[in-house]
This record gives sequence, structure tokens and C-alpha cells, in this order.
Amino acid sequence: MKNIILIGFMGVGKGSLAREVIKHSDYMAIDTDDLIESMENRKIKTIFEDEGEAYFRSLEKKVAKWLEGSVKNTLISTGGGFYKQKNLNKIGLVVLLDSPFDEIIKRIKKHPNAAKKLKKRPLLADLQKAKALYDERRPEYLKRADIVIDVTKKSALECSKELLKKVKKYD
Repeated sequence: MKNIILIGFMGVGKGSLAREVIKHSDYMAIDTDDLIESMENRKIKTIFEDEGEAYFRSLEKKVAKWLEGSVKNTLISTGGGFYKQKNLNKIGLVVLLDSPFDEIIKRIKKHPNAAKKLKKRPLLADLQKAKALYDERRPEYLKRADIVIDVTKKSALECSKELLKKVKKYD
């Protein structure tokens, strides 16, 4: 059992899937954005506002180094840009959660805490810019992924079962 790294665009459901997977497996789960917020003792949105994106990406790099050397048998949910970390494959098996942009936005808007979810993602403030970012990142996500799971119109339970089945082939 090795680490599983969930990558994909913000709002695709990495955190939700992680919570479901740990119910049905022996994995522990951590979230890179939560680690960064703990390190900095402030929210991602505030880090972006106060320090900018470059500073935030430097924090992701620090977290990636720590994960590679210190974390085993863990499901790791990542922020939307974490896929750029050079040591991603050294940390674990990379799983892309994939869905069309419009479906991701629908999913977020249907969530009971939709306003809070949108507020916590500064890069989703402008949907036109967010779509351009999605279009830029998606081919990169596909290149970095060992496994791709299409999460469109699937429950977290369905995706969890699919993920665990596919990961098993790598053990």
C-alpha cells in the first residue's frame, strides 16, 4: 500500500472522495491545503491576498518535500495547482479526478455550502478566467496521472470503489 495523490481542478471532489475512500479502506487521509493553512495559521484565500500566488506555490513545494520523506500509506488530497510539484510521482500513485468544467461548477453550486466553497477558492472568483485555467491545466493533469477517474455524475461511493479497484492493480 503506497500513497495515493488525488489531483484535479479545484472543486472536482478530491476532499469528498478522500473522506469516502477512508471509510472503505485502511488509508489515512490528509489535504495539502489544510497542511498549508496549519503551517501558516491562516486561510488559503488570505495567503493569496496577502502574499500572492508565487508565495503559496512555494508553500506547496515545502509540503511536497515533507510528504515525500515523511508520509506513507496515505490518501493525499491536493489543491488544484499541486500537480506541478516535480516530485509528485516520488510521493505516490497519482490519480486524476476528471470532469468537464461546467460539471465541476454545477457540482459546487449544488453543494449545501456553495457560497462558502466558492469563497474559499480565490481562483474561481472569475468564471471566465477559471475556465481558461481549467483548459490550460487539464492536459497537464492527464500527463501527470497514473490513473484517471471520470467523476462526472457519479457519487463519491461509486468513485471510491473505482479508485480502490484501480489502485489495487498497482500494488
